[in-house]
This record gives sequence, C-alpha cells and structure tokens, in this order.
Amino acid sequence: MRAARFADKVAVVTGAAQGIGRRVAECLVEEGARVVAVDRSELVHELAEALGEAVHALTADLERHDDCQRVMRAAVERFGRLDILVNNVGGTIWAKPFEHYQEAEIEAEVRRSLFPTLWCCHAALPQMLEQGSGSIVNVSSIATRGVNRVPYGAAKGGVNALTACLAFETAQRGVRVNATAPGGTEAPPRRIPRNASEQSEQEKVWYQQIVDQTIDSSLMKRYGTLDEQVGAILFLASDEASYITGVTLPVGGGDLG
Repeated sequence: MRAARFADKVAVVTGAAQGIGRRVAECLVEEGARVVAVDRSELVHELAEALGEAVHALTADLERHDDCQRVMRAAVERFGRLDILVNNVGGTIWAKPFEHYQEAEIEAEVRRSLFPTLWCCHAALPQMLEQGSGSIVNVSSIATRGVNRVPYGAAKGGVNALTACLAFETAQRGVRVNATAPGGTEAPPRRIPRNASEQSEQEKVWYQQIVDQTIDSSLMKRYGTLDEQVGAILFLASDEASYITGVTLPVGGGDLG
C-alpha cells in the first residue's frame, strides 16, 4: 500500500486511457486521490469500472478549448475542488525528416502536443487561483533535441516555455507549475495508435532512427519504465515538491533533452 500523499486531493489526468496517463491515474487513486480521468477514447471508462467511485471518467477532445473548459467544470461539480492537473495528452503522430512533412501534418502535430496542455492550463487556472492552491504537471519530452520529430519537438518546446512562464505568473498565488520530459518509455502496445495508417518500409527506418538515437543519447542506454515516468510526475504533483516550480525535469536516463 502506498503512502496517502494525495488524500483529499482532486486530480484531473488527461490522456488517461492508456500508457503513462492511465498509470498516473491508478497511482493517484492508490495514494488517496479522487481522479477525473479524461481521454478522447471510450477506453477511459475502463478505469472507472476498475477503480470505482474514486474515478470519474470523461471523454473529450482536448484539442478544443470548449472541451477543456467542460472537463474542469465537471471536475469541480463532481468533487468540489481541483488540486492537481496532469497534462499528459500528446505524442508523435509521424516520424520522418522535417522536409517530408506536409503542412497539414505539421499543424496536426502542434495541435496534438501543445494545444491540449495550453487549453487545460487555461481552463483549470481560475479554480486553482480561487482556492489559492494547485499543482500543474505538464508532460513534455526530451524530443526537444532529437531526430525525425521536428514539429512534435517544437510543440513540446512550447510546453516547456508555457511551464516556465505560467510558473512565474502564479508562484505567489499558490499555484505551482512544473513539467517532466520523458525519454523513451517501455509501455504496453497502444490499443488505439496515434497514426492508424500502416508504416511504409521507409517510415519504419525513420522510426528506428528515433529509437537508436534515444538509446544512444541516454547515459543508461535503455528505455525507462512506466513507473519510472510516473514516479517523477507524482513527486512534482505532491506536497513533497512544495518549493519547486517552473522546472522541466528530464526523465530520460541522463538525456537532458
């Protein structure tokens, strides 16, 4: 049984249907939190079925500002407050050298990996400021320095800047804003892929270049585990990190991104 670091806390976790987001939600509940788990996939409702009344599952398209506003309102209506926001939506859709991206693909990458974090911070902030307390953890990436993911890296660079700037604005009003920058992470196969189209042989080569570069850039020469990523997120979300704000913490085995 984990320590109850999050007893009486209410958390919103985005991208909670699978991977890092799902594990964050599970661990928050284990440590006493009530969680609003959000994803565009109906798979998110499996969390509520598995974990019971401590989880309220919502489907939403967090690339839309209105949906982010709806989610934060629903969290407060359901549980009465909002203490923690974990912005986990995002991820590479395509993997290829920049000159091979189409205009629409570049826009889609930025919309997927920057706007949900931007919109959710904007939607959650009024409630946290009214309470005089809150902790936001944005999930960025060490891919801000990496190959074959320029639009995604640019979006995550925006997440890093958002984290630093928002921390400046809110530090003296009780709200902390931090980020983790995960490196390569071993996770179960995605039940819903980010890109439904089958990879060509060339695309498989380009993706393998990402894997090779990620391992080579890591001092530990390996991918991390889900729990290694989640541990850093939960630390920054918790009161144990009460004197930390505006930080992007690389969690990449020594790769600083």
